[in-house]
Amino acid sequence: MKEKSQYFVLKEKAVPEVLLKVVEAKRLLESGRASSVQEATDMVEISRSSFYKYKEDIFPFHDNVKGKTVTMVIQLDDEPGLLSIVLKTIAEYQANILTIHQSVPVNGIASLTLSVDVLPETRDLSMMVEEIERVEGIHYIKILARE
Repeated sequence: MKEKSQYFVLKEKAVPEVLLKVVEAKRLLESGRASSVQEATDMVEISRSSFYKYKEDIFPFHDNVKGKTVTMVIQLDDEPGLLSIVLKTIAEYQANILTIHQSVPVNGIASLTLSVDVLPETRDLSMMVEEIERVEGIHYIKILARE
């Protein structure tokens, strides 16, 4: 019987160091900065066996979402122009907003639900999320679904 895959979205700080090094080794190989697995693993200081054990199971969030719809919830202050900054950032990363719903603010805080189409030309989605999180007045972003 085939095992059903489960996926989790974690912040980088929650991922074990060896897995982050596997991702970096994969980037080195893909970019051509390392010409072999041995060279890449030496550069990031992990064993080849660790690389082969995890290479198919770890990848940056953005690598797995191209051509998909990502739904996220953003909690933000009810301030003029804040929603505009969020939408402008999404446009700059070349993602397409499919749906948008903002709740009526309560105590000066609103919840925004966005469904975003991640296109082949969309830049790094995790960087987009980080950039939005850094905006003053944004409380948090949570990824709800990936279709």
